[in-house]
Amino acid sequence: MKVVHDLVAYFDRSGKLSRRQLRRLLEQNSIASDAPKNMHGLCETIGDNYYFLVTGVTEGQLWGTDIYSGDSTIGAAAVHTGLLKSSETAVLRVTVVTPPEKFPGTVRNGVTSTEYGHYQYAWRLSKI
Repeated sequence: MKVVHDLVAYFDRSGKLSRRQLRRLLEQNSIASDAPKNMHGLCETIGDNYYFLVTGVTEGQLWGTDIYSGDSTIGAAAVHTGLLKSSETAVLRVTVVTPPEKFPGTVRNGVTSTEYGHYQYAWRLSKI
């Protein structure tokens, strides 16, 4: 599956496909896999992009705001960032980023994230 994510990321970065074409490719052709609970084991390379079918949840471990620790729950982060509502499902891009010195905690969209110090892995979510 990593090879498919790399290929989609190439087309996404290079602008070879419009956002609409990319979204259609991911959603209709089932290229995007169901999101794992968290990014544990997938955050080794900064800049990597993954495209997951994410379902919003209001429960789950969550550390950070906009940039989340590697072990944060993806579905909870999607609701926390405002990209999804609870039980709503969409294909989202998960980008591995450089971890901040500290993950700030906040309450947004009915989801509470907890403050945490340095953690070796981090990611952020975005729409495609």
